[in-house]
Amino acid sequence: MSSDEADNNRRRFLTAATVVVGAVGTGAVAVPFLSSWSPSARARTAGAPVQADISKLEPGQLIIVKWRGKPVWVLRRDKAALATLDKVTDQLRDPDSESSAQPEYATNEYRSRKPEYLIMEGICTHLGCSPTFQPEITADFQGGFFCPCHGSKFDFAGRVYQGVPAPLNLPVPPHYYISDSVILIGEDGVA
Repeated sequence: MSSDEADNNRRRFLTAATVVVGAVGTGAVAVPFLSSWSPSARARTAGAPVQADISKLEPGQLIIVKWRGKPVWVLRRDKAALATLDKVTDQLRDPDSESSAQPEYATNEYRSRKPEYLIMEGICTHLGCSPTFQPEITADFQGGFFCPCHGSKFDFAGRVYQGVPAPLNLPVPPHYYISDSVILIGEDGVA
């Protein structure tokens, strides 16, 4: 074998070795980089549906469930609260929930699948404060929710009153009843 042939063989070997080492190195860098694009387990769980047990919820009582980092209110309305819904219709900005994207079952006067229960996000549509539950019915206010940040008021169905800063009704998240006592919040399933 001549010295030129030996040099060519050595060059081919070094070129092949460099290509193999480069490919392995690229793979070693690419795998963690590409896997960093997929959401973390924490992020996947943050958007996951949550269950709410309503078996012990008394009429007039409100519980708060956390979904996607937001408070979701589950209110069991009593007869007095239900009776106020049609009394305030002419005072509301959007009584039929036509201005915002809502599930179909949230476009009735109750804004719910079952009149007795209201499920909605507890974040004011003005600047994101959390309104307080005001169950007391007075001559000035038929009860519902009051945002202490800028004075927005919502009725017992989360519908916004006219003349307040909040532009939209409180959002109703997708949800359905797994059973009479358990609600799944975060998915639009069978009623």
